[in-house]
Amino acid sequence: MSTKNTNVSSVDNYFKLSEKKTDAKTEIIAGITTFITMAYILFVNPDILSKAGMDYDAVFIATCLSGAIGTLIMGFYANLPFAQAPGMGLNAFFTYGVVMGLGYTWQQALAAIFISGILFIILTVTGVREAIVDAIPTSLKYAISGGIGLFIALLGFTSSGIIVSNPDTFLAFGSFASAPVVLAVLGLAITGILMARNYKGSILIGILVTTIIGIPMGVTNTAINAEFAFDLSPTFMQMDFAGLLNLGEAGLVGALTSVITVVISFSLVDMFDTIGTLIGTATKAGMLDENGRLPDMNKALMADAVATSAGAILGTSTVTTFVESASGVAEGGKTGLTSVTTGILFLFSIFLAPVAGIVPAQATAPALIIVGVLMMGAVKQINFDDFSEALPAFFTIAMMPFTYSIANGIAAGLIFYPIMKLATGKSKEVHPTVYILAILFIIKFTLLPH
Repeated sequence: MSTKNTNVSSVDNYFKLSEKKTDAKTEIIAGITTFITMAYILFVNPDILSKAGMDYDAVFIATCLSGAIGTLIMGFYANLPFAQAPGMGLNAFFTYGVVMGLGYTWQQALAAIFISGILFIILTVTGVREAIVDAIPTSLKYAISGGIGLFIALLGFTSSGIIVSNPDTFLAFGSFASAPVVLAVLGLAITGILMARNYKGSILIGILVTTIIGIPMGVTNTAINAEFAFDLSPTFMQMDFAGLLNLGEAGLVGALTSVITVVISFSLVDMFDTIGTLIGTATKAGMLDENGRLPDMNKALMADAVATSAGAILGTSTVTTFVESASGVAEGGKTGLTSVTTGILFLFSIFLAPVAGIVPAQATAPALIIVGVLMMGAVKQINFDDFSEALPAFFTIAMMPFTYSIANGIAAGLIFYPIMKLATGKSKEVHPTVYILAILFIIKFTLLPH
């Protein structure tokens, strides 16, 4: 009995559960919820990177390990409820932009990612990344939360088939006569009702119930992949630094310019995806202090930086903080115990790979949509009566779903914020760092590869 109490007390003390008004059960449920809502990356990431010539099974394992490493560091070191894994958008840029577009091999692209990870570690140790976060105006921080809410909801609507692409209107309703869409709508109704009735673990319960309902509907996949190869060697330590810096016909200046633009492109997108996710989710969870800062932000950024370098070594694209972490926060996750739970599940996924795809997108999509609803509440804190605040905030919110990028939304807001303040004689309200960021983003959009 005394041993059990000691263990509980140790967990409570380490993660400061009582201090943050939470408990182990809530944190574990939150961690499971986060994992389930982001587990799709285990399959999507290998699929995208395999198109660049990488081994699918090896990338799957690398995805699990890099996600576990980053998330466990986030939990044990930063004590924050945010999960990490190879980021969507960044993996597409890796394959279609760097390998297929610019002609680098995937080994050379991994070397570029490793360099960007080391760069991040240096920027984090020196406090530059945290200084950037502190410089972001308060109104944009609220806008980031609202924009991420819309972005998450869009992910849920599209992954479920509720919203589909349309050549005439860009987006349209999917077919509500199809079983997958019907299942997603049922899941959305179930989860929404549970949330409205304040059931503990509503999002996780909704995912599990929807998955079960999907079995007789033929949507939930219960098949087993018996041919999965548990071998990391095809991607492990395959970074090609010599090839990355190969002068070829471009010469020294041409080669260095090309490498620098690739590294900066990886770095900017990752930095602001991570910053946006941390600020947006923390804002919703009420984790920011009176100055609008997230305690232990630097530790969170260090977890991201180390995970990016580790991911390159293992053989995957840039690791970043996942916006789906908001689903765990919505379930009450407030500490690193949430992240530790998610990280452990990433490790278990390696051994459960043949059956890990049982939860369909139609079961996780309602969770994303519900989280989107919750995060949109932050926009009520924005002063829309002051147009110099309203326009940059609107661009931040709108550009995230419209351009399918958190980083683009932040960039749009940071570009227009100083413009509006300068034009209205309020330049003193702008932190000097914001001017620098605005210029860097303008350069990125006009000169660097997308």
